[in-house]
Amino acid sequence: MKKYLLIFLLLLAGCNSMYVKEGTLKPGSVVYAERGGFSMKRAIKQKLEKQGHTVIVGKVKTNRTSRNDGDDINFMSVDIPANVRYVVSVSERREKYSPLFCPFSGFWWWNFNVSIADQKTGQEILAWRGRGCAGGELNKLDKILEKLSAKDE
Repeated sequence: MKKYLLIFLLLLAGCNSMYVKEGTLKPGSVVYAERGGFSMKRAIKQKLEKQGHTVIVGKVKTNRTSRNDGDDINFMSVDIPANVRYVVSVSERREKYSPLFCPFSGFWWWNFNVSIADQKTGQEILAWRGRGCAGGELNKLDKILEKLSAKDE
């Protein structure tokens, strides 16, 4: 019985691996984040804004090209302003409703990759591969952003 309980608890814990370069996210910085997304992409933008950062998604330029078969292909490119200090990139799968695994942590299962790069130094200050229940991942996100934040001097 203890063996099954341990396996169940490990499944609830999710899996995360991360690299965090502490104290490198300057207060009040301008941060570029991609548009749209599922839960993690939205959450990280909200958390950064709550910390006092300016989060922008850039200005859209729509380019239209035509294929030989007559169908048009539309694609979007984005102008990122020169004053952007950090770029956030999030790739994620659609969240899954998981009441069995996440009954006390938001009911949703997330699976994502997050990267934050410093445009000034060219360094990646966060690389996070995670999956787990929504509430737990949001708590981790708060702690990670706290570690990343540089203290005013």
